[in-house]
Amino acid sequence: MRDPGHFFSRAAAYGCAVALAFSLWGCGKPATPAPGAKAEAAAAVVAEAADFGPLKGKWVRQDGDYMIEIKSIAADGKMDAGYFNPRPIHVGKAEAEAREGSLRAFVLLADQGYPGSNYKLKYDKESDTLQGSYHQAASGETFGVIFDRLKEE
Repeated sequence: MRDPGHFFSRAAAYGCAVALAFSLWGCGKPATPAPGAKAEAAAAVVAEAADFGPLKGKWVRQDGDYMIEIKSIAADGKMDAGYFNPRPIHVGKAEAEAREGSLRAFVLLADQGYPGSNYKLKYDKESDTLQGSYHQAASGETFGVIFDRLKEE
């Protein structure tokens, strides 16, 4: 009869050899990025390449005393923006993006009487305007809007 301890030591040796082979198999190979990491890296490169400069400034809506002030824009598109009607209205979220060869801005309002209302705007280089839509969440209506750049004196 064979010694049962002999079987277990042989199995342990094989197990160690298999584990060593698997650990060495990955050596020298680059690490596989996590799912979605490639898309995030590509988005970061696109954001860094975008020149958001034309969006910065004070913009006045053609049909009233509504103003968007875009103070700064980070490389990832996050905007430091204010909205005035004519008094300040809290901005919950403001973002810029470069898509399909154009600059776009999104401003979400988050103040009493405005929660969920938002602007979706596209920069028109020829006219130096922001054009798009204003969605008034309270009524559920969406309007076409145009903002002109306020020229600093």
